[in-house]
Amino acid sequence: MNAKTKIVIAPDSFKESMTAKQAAKAIERGFRSVYQDSIEIDLIPMADGGEGTTQSLADGLEGTLYEKEVTGPLGKMVTATYAISGDGSTAIIEMAEASGLHLVPKEKRNPLKTTTFGTGELMKAALDKGVSKIILGIGGSATNDGGAGMIEALGGIIYGSGNKTIARGGGALIDLTEIELSNLDPRLKTVEVEVACDVDNPLLGPNGASAIYGPQKGATEEIIVQLDDALRNFHEVISKTTGKDVKDIPGAGAAGGLGAGLLAVLDAKLTRGIDIVLRETNFFDRVTNADLVITGEGRMDGQTIYGKTPIGVAKAAKQNGVPKVIALCGTLGKGYEAVFEHGIDAAFSITPGPCQLEEAIMNGVEFLEGVARNVASICHLPSCVE
Repeated sequence: MNAKTKIVIAPDSFKESMTAKQAAKAIERGFRSVYQDSIEIDLIPMADGGEGTTQSLADGLEGTLYEKEVTGPLGKMVTATYAISGDGSTAIIEMAEASGLHLVPKEKRNPLKTTTFGTGELMKAALDKGVSKIILGIGGSATNDGGAGMIEALGGIIYGSGNKTIARGGGALIDLTEIELSNLDPRLKTVEVEVACDVDNPLLGPNGASAIYGPQKGATEEIIVQLDDALRNFHEVISKTTGKDVKDIPGAGAAGGLGAGLLAVLDAKLTRGIDIVLRETNFFDRVTNADLVITGEGRMDGQTIYGKTPIGVAKAAKQNGVPKVIALCGTLGKGYEAVFEHGIDAAFSITPGPCQLEEAIMNGVEFLEGVARNVASICHLPSCVE
C-alpha cells in the first residue's frame, strides 16, 4: 500500500451533459468530500476516438484548442475545432467537426453530394502549425467520397473525362478518371498520420462503406448501389495512381471510404481509438500502483465491450495490476453485465430515479458527484482497499 491510496479517474464524456474533464472533476469532488487530502488522485480524461476525442486529448496533453472556418459536408462554411498538443508536435482532429453527419439536416442528407473537403482543410491548418503528427478521428461522418474531397483540399486534383475536374461528393466519383498527386502538400511527406478507427469494414460490397453506413447518411437502396459503384471506380483510379490496393484492408470502408483514401494517399496507420488515447495520455505509466480506477460514460450496455472507453480503461488497469475498477454511468442498459467479464468490477447508474432525458443531461454533473460520494463512502479508503 502506498503512503496514500492512489485513485485514477478516467471517464469518457457524458454526451450532451459534460466533457470527460468535467466528469473527472465531478468524480474527484465526490471522493474528496469523503477523504479530503488523504488520497492521491490522478485525473485522465478519456475518449475512444469518436466525439470528444479532441477535447479529451487536448486536456490530457495540455493542448490548445483552435477554431477554423472550413467547408462543411454540403459546401457551406462551418466553424470546426481542432487541438494542438502542449509541446506543439501533435494535432488532434475529429473529421466530424468538418464533415460530420450532425452538420447536415436530416431532410438534406445525401451522401451522393457530401464531401470531406473540410477535413482536408483542417489537416492543412494543422500543418500550418508545424506539427509532426496528426491524430485523426473519423467517426460520425456524413460522407461517402472515399476521401476525395480531403485529397483535393490537400492539393490533389480530381479529374474526369476531358481533363475537367469533377464535382465533389460520393456520386461524382463514378466520373473519376485520374487523380493528380504531384501538387499534394509536400509537408505531408514528413508528417505521421494516425487514424482513430474502430470499424473493420472493407471499402466495397455488402459489408462495405456504402451498404453498411450509407442508410444512416440518407442513402436509399438505389443510392447505395450508385455509391458502391462510384467507390469501386475511385479505388481503381487511386490504386493505379499510388500502386496500393487498399480496398480489403480492415477499416478501408470507415467514414464513407475515407479510410481507403488515407491509407492509399497518406500512408496512414489505422488504430483503435481507445488505444491511441491510452498511449497519448501515458495511461499505462500513470495507472501503475493505483489502488482504484474510476471510469464511466453516458450509457453502458451490451455494446460497451466492443472497444468503448470503459472497457479499454478497465483492461489497461487490470494489465497493470489495479485491484478494482468501478464504472459510473448515466444509464445502465440491456446487457451491461457483460462488462464484468472485461475488467470492470462494479457499475452504477448516476440517475437518482426515473427522470426525463433533458433533466438527466442538465443535472448530470450534480448526479455524478453525488454517486461518486456514495461510492467513496463504501470503498473504505484508504485503509481497506487491497
